[in-house]
Amino acid sequence: MNIIDTLNSRKEKLYNESADIRKKLSEIIDDASFVELNAFTFGKNEFYDAEAEGLGVVTGYATINGYPVYAVAQNGNVLNGGLSKANLDKIVNCLNKAISAELPVVYLLDTKGVQVGEGVAVLEGIASLLAKSNELKNYAPQICVAVGDVLGSASLLAANADYTFVVGNSCVSYASPTVISASTKENVSKEEVGGNKSKNGVVTFNAKTLGDVKVGITKLFDTLPDMSGILSENDDDLNRFAPNLNEKACPACLIDAVYDNGSFIKMFEGYADEVVVGIGRVGGIATAAVLFDGGEDGVELTLENVLKIKNFANFVYDNNMPLLTFVNTKGIKQDYLTSSTPIMVEIMNMLANLSNLGRISVVYGKAIGLGYTAFASKEFGNEYTYAFAGAKISLLDGVEGIAATFGTVDGAKINELKDKYSDAQDAFNSAKLGCVDNIIEPQYVRAHIISALQILVH
Repeated sequence: MNIIDTLNSRKEKLYNESADIRKKLSEIIDDASFVELNAFTFGKNEFYDAEAEGLGVVTGYATINGYPVYAVAQNGNVLNGGLSKANLDKIVNCLNKAISAELPVVYLLDTKGVQVGEGVAVLEGIASLLAKSNELKNYAPQICVAVGDVLGSASLLAANADYTFVVGNSCVSYASPTVISASTKENVSKEEVGGNKSKNGVVTFNAKTLGDVKVGITKLFDTLPDMSGILSENDDDLNRFAPNLNEKACPACLIDAVYDNGSFIKMFEGYADEVVVGIGRVGGIATAAVLFDGGEDGVELTLENVLKIKNFANFVYDNNMPLLTFVNTKGIKQDYLTSSTPIMVEIMNMLANLSNLGRISVVYGKAIGLGYTAFASKEFGNEYTYAFAGAKISLLDGVEGIAATFGTVDGAKINELKDKYSDAQDAFNSAKLGCVDNIIEPQYVRAHIISALQILVH
């Protein structure tokens, strides 16, 4: 067999083995844009006595809606997508090129873990990959797309990515759902362990199809300052107002009122949903947001939602965006379950992260006690603090807060204290004390925020 026949034979074998993952990759990238790297790298698995075409992973570069990216696609049809030292080295080689070019990396992962028979060598390979992934975070975004189950050490790569899409009923978990069910003697679903019902904090977006993933990645790139600039022109009216906010405010209403039309990208849905986080453009400026839900009662802080805010603040810092905080919270939830968690430590970690950001806070509901200190005060990165005319800013909240603070006192005393703190709760009192920069009519919040953002990012 001459060299051309050998080449064509190996090429045919390579494409046959990786046809499925190549088709999935083609649904995300632009047509005819993929250029493969290290295509004819082959490895031998001694345990299975099998040769892995392309080492079970496809790497290269391409474009997504015109944005250049590097791509890593793990082939689940080769030894169950098992990680080996050789294919980890191949991935690291691709990441080195991404670092040199300062371009994003998109991972398509479908793997049940490491290849049996690799021994300690694969552990060194995993360490090299995770270290290189950490290094890449200084240069460009990483986007993981779970196109199948992502188990074992590969789940750490997904956790380290800036964004993780879970497609269909895929699952991202260090331990297999089957193993978890067996060890707990409970029937735990994939969705709960690492899918669209998971609370592990790894899943950024749930997607039904790979077409949805392409749309999502494009929208991300259109928003991220490092990809498309801190300021982007659009035709949305800078002075657009929202009369409905004068009647009632909620996270969805605030997003529609403040963010440019259709630009907001909600992240980490299904996890601590009483706190909404996401990114978009306000007056063309790339801007992140934390919005507290909670209705009339306001949100109570728990370990889960504090970790969500802490991690999101770190993401905002990495992407060099200002942060809007729409405040409606009363402070730490006062129950045994919350008190028995490291919530106090994590609140301080969260505040350290928030302090690194340029922030604008709007108290649209309640800012009570720690809720004000953490999210509306000037000491943790807030450049501007606004309050809606009907906002409540106070040391204590109602009879329960007074009783919890002062202990058991007679009813008359509680009512006296309630009246005292009720009078001091309105936003005008806070403005008089210099705690609030301005009291605004809710319907005009977009214009106020845009004006502050223009100064903040100048």
